[in-house]
Amino acid sequence: MTPSTPSTPSDRPALPDRPSCPDRPCLPDRPERGFAGFRAPDVFDVTAPLPRGTTILEASAGTGKTWTIAALVARYVAEGTPLDRMLVVTFGRAASQELREQVRKRLLRVEHFLADPGRTPGDRLEAALVADCSQDEIRLRHRRIRDALGAFDDATIATIHQFCQLVLRSLGVASDTDSSARLVEDLATLLGEVVDDLYLARFGHQETPPFTHGAARALAEAAVADPAARIEPAEAPEESSPGIRVAFARAVRSEFDARKRRLGVLGYDDLLADLATALDAPGSAAGARMRARWDVVLVDEFQDTDPIQWQVFERAFHGHATMVLIGDPKQAIYAFRGGDVDTYLAARRVATTQETLGTNRRSDPPLVLALDATLGGMALGHPDIVVHPVGPHLTTWRLAGAPVQEPWRLRVAFAGQFGLGPHDKVRVGDARPALAADAAADIKRLLLAGATFDGLPLRPGHVAVLCSTGAQLALVRNALRDIEVPAVLGADESVFHSPAATEWLTLLEAMESPNRSRRVRAAALTSFFGRGIDDLDVGGDRVTEETATRLRRWGELYALRGIPAVLEAATVGALASRVLGVVGGERDLTDLRHLAEILHEEALARHHGVTGLTTWLRDQAAAERTRGVTTRSRRLDSDAAAVQLATIHGSKGLQYPVVYAPFLGDRHIQDVPNPLRYHDARGRRCLDLGGAEPPSADAVARARAEDDGESLRLLYVALTRAQSQVVTWWAPLTTTPASPLHRTLFGRRPDGAGQPEPSVPLPGPRAVRDTLNAWCAGGGPVPEDAEIPARPPSGRLAAPSKVPLGIRSFTRGVDLDWRRTSYTALTRVLDTGPTEPDSAAAEPEMPLRDDESPVAEPVPLSSHDPEFHDPRLDAARQVASPMAHLPVGATFGSLVHAVLEEADPDAPDLRSELAARIDEQLLRWPVELSRADLADALVAVCRTPLGPLAPGVSLADIGLRNRLCEMEFELPLAGGDSPRIDRSRHRELRLGDLAPLLDTHLPADDPLRGFADALRLPELGGQPLRGYLTGSVDVVLRIGERHLVVDYKTNWLGPTDVPLTAADYRPEALVAAMGHSSYPLQALLYAVVLHRFLRWRLPGYDPETHLGGVLYLYLRGMCGPDTPLIDGHPTGVFSWRPPSALVRAVSDLLDGRRGA
Repeated sequence: MTPSTPSTPSDRPALPDRPSCPDRPCLPDRPERGFAGFRAPDVFDVTAPLPRGTTILEASAGTGKTWTIAALVARYVAEGTPLDRMLVVTFGRAASQELREQVRKRLLRVEHFLADPGRTPGDRLEAALVADCSQDEIRLRHRRIRDALGAFDDATIATIHQFCQLVLRSLGVASDTDSSARLVEDLATLLGEVVDDLYLARFGHQETPPFTHGAARALAEAAVADPAARIEPAEAPEESSPGIRVAFARAVRSEFDARKRRLGVLGYDDLLADLATALDAPGSAAGARMRARWDVVLVDEFQDTDPIQWQVFERAFHGHATMVLIGDPKQAIYAFRGGDVDTYLAARRVATTQETLGTNRRSDPPLVLALDATLGGMALGHPDIVVHPVGPHLTTWRLAGAPVQEPWRLRVAFAGQFGLGPHDKVRVGDARPALAADAAADIKRLLLAGATFDGLPLRPGHVAVLCSTGAQLALVRNALRDIEVPAVLGADESVFHSPAATEWLTLLEAMESPNRSRRVRAAALTSFFGRGIDDLDVGGDRVTEETATRLRRWGELYALRGIPAVLEAATVGALASRVLGVVGGERDLTDLRHLAEILHEEALARHHGVTGLTTWLRDQAAAERTRGVTTRSRRLDSDAAAVQLATIHGSKGLQYPVVYAPFLGDRHIQDVPNPLRYHDARGRRCLDLGGAEPPSADAVARARAEDDGESLRLLYVALTRAQSQVVTWWAPLTTTPASPLHRTLFGRRPDGAGQPEPSVPLPGPRAVRDTLNAWCAGGGPVPEDAEIPARPPSGRLAAPSKVPLGIRSFTRGVDLDWRRTSYTALTRVLDTGPTEPDSAAAEPEMPLRDDESPVAEPVPLSSHDPEFHDPRLDAARQVASPMAHLPVGATFGSLVHAVLEEADPDAPDLRSELAARIDEQLLRWPVELSRADLADALVAVCRTPLGPLAPGVSLADIGLRNRLCEMEFELPLAGGDSPRIDRSRHRELRLGDLAPLLDTHLPADDPLRGFADALRLPELGGQPLRGYLTGSVDVVLRIGERHLVVDYKTNWLGPTDVPLTAADYRPEALVAAMGHSSYPLQALLYAVVLHRFLRWRLPGYDPETHLGGVLYLYLRGMCGPDTPLIDGHPTGVFSWRPPSALVRAVSDLLDGRRGA
């Protein structure tokens, strides 16, 4: 089809017309094409019996990996695997957040479906969940799903690095990893210091070093970025240039690791390596711990794994647990970041089951069929990486009204259109701008045609342009701007790769050297000055000198007040109006301001002058690419109304209604890639850093073969981003023979199989026509004439509708009594008097413990007084407190709380575990004390009986699975955001309203009933309860069916001039300590918190059965297994079980329901 009819040169055979067919009938299924002996895996059925063992699920683009994982989680849970026994791992933070949300949504949907008696399955998964099930089984499955939603916060859905950190942290002393080490995302500064020191030490005395400092930095970054790779040439002579480079790279790795250990920091690669090492040990504690915690493991994006990551999963779970590995090797395009498709293939060889996902949920049927007709059966770099057929999930073609209504359009240009002979090759410098201009014109033609997607008008934001490099994207961006089509870099593109970064760099270089006319004139062309080429040509030296004068003034401004002053000076000079006056100006202005903030922060942190800041900005883009870290551009609402420009790597995981890929037929091949990445004959990852001297022919061949395969996979990724239509280009360029599109179309015949050759010679014009016609006839891309030079259509795109802005008036009142408060804030008035609602007293309690006495507390009568002769205390007087010689105060209390929270009572050596946690927490809570004494004291605490509410049990007997540490809560008071009390008709709820409930429900001899009198004090009881009550319960213990609130106290009871003994923590002393403090209110509120929590999370909750009471553990009185018992209570343990009727009444009152 030829949408336009320019004159046809004699060397350009006319391409055939093909009828536009929006209602093309579906083609019949074609048999799987592939190598002889290769059989496609079975298609995975989500309704079939659940996978067991190790299963590889090979996805294809758009087949719904995330949907499948969420569906599997729902099925495993419904059929009996608790959610907390499942591990779901993916390879990025954004992906893990999306996966968590999709799993939660799927569980919610299944829960609603199973709860509905008149249920109608919405998909095959829901039908499978009730098929052949009795009503009792359906109710059981519903309860399991509901419980999973209730405990969803316990689900382990994490990135690979979060998972490693979780496991290593749980190992404690069983791990070789320094428990105090900090995870640092960016270690570039440390690496720079290592490079500087090693470079000076090795080559500082040499007049001519073997390589530059910049080359040394590049060597180091390559070696550190891929720590699992073997550095080659390993056998190079030490005196040779390759030998010196290899030795330097190895030294960098070694010194980098040593400095990380000394500084107590870890990188992401260290987490993986440490966990793999821990799992490799015989009888690995890490493996046992992981297998004890997780029964089912689901790994997403497995094609991006590397050998160390696979070692972790294989050693921990293969042969021991159910493991489902989901990935698409056809989208393995991150070799430069360490992704290793060979590892995926190795895992596939050991898997017990291999299946594929066979339904494309992204693309419309015509596009699915066109891609299958062209790519089906093709191997993408390895005989086992084959494009399998997939069927469309959708039934309609959502694109309508396009100028060319074909799913895959192939625009073709011939050499004659560039003024060359029919068999000449076109230089890329001539072809790329022409193809970019043709793409821009075609995009504008599409947007002006009134086309629709899924019934809605097709907007610029529906169109994406995908390229391999930023330079190619810049060509398209400029071409679009020239014809007034807005375009924006994709969300994952770094602001350092934007045009704004180039403008800032040009400006800084000119400010650095305002006497260099070339730099000054370049700066004059930026939007900071707004000069044009004609201005420089006509104005000559005058314009140059004016610009240089202003640059000198801006340099002085920078020295005095930094980058913000420079930006303000440019803004006064009409920067904003100039930038906003062009299409896409909002994006550019935002990026300019964003970069100004980044530059200012860097200048302040490093005390850069102009030269230092210029060097930093120049290095930043390359450093980001090396580290795989991006400072993303800030998103604007207007970005959605612009054509999306993205690299193919950045587009992975995304989808667009229409995709343009103008340069898939253009691939430059380096003579010898540097560095050279490949796998040797033994399958080991290798990194050749030998430099200019040619590496071995075998290494070069292997590296090129792997790069050739990845280029085909990039083609696959680009084509499969489209939902309705994809547009590509072919032209006879000097770089065409090795390009993936050319190899696909001309390196194999239609209906052919296998992998095309690495480079395919350019055919003549007639052969091009015949080959493309054959692909078209077979259902592949439809060729059409490209316009060289481009002829964009006239007309302007409709501006996006804007909502008129107005001024909103504030008419509501401000509720000054509404607040987020805490137990500590509520009771502070007992010590300090009334506080204003907006004072600091209304804030939630801080991490520092502020609910314990910093000094010794008086008690009514000390056990050391001569007149006190109670025979019950004789034994207790002889037992010294294990904390008698330890300090008091809030910091000490916080330290002890943190240690008890983090320690694992199931550790083989409890004292060593406590000592390790003490060492770890002292960094956060520094206190002068004997670490050994504290460890001994806490061992005694953990082994002290807990008294009548937990008979025969100590803290050491209750493992982490039966503890909920630091249970944070946010309790709505009287309805929270939506108060239930109409203050115009009813008196508002106050804290003192609790007093009548204590009088009603507590017997006269209850130790805490007396606190009702304190609640009647106006300064305490008069406080309104409106807003939220926040806080954190130290720990909830589960003992059988009962759950107990536990609060740790390190209070010193009794005098300080005599030795502290267990007798000072007798029951009467504890009652007195509770009575003259606000602890009764804390105990009551925390009991209500636990009641609310269990009512929400525990099926069949009954407070009489499940609400076990409250334990206040005064740790200084807990002396170990032989702690004295007085009237059946261990010293140091205060036990209180409030009546369940009181707990319910207080809960109702706090909720705004009086008299309930």
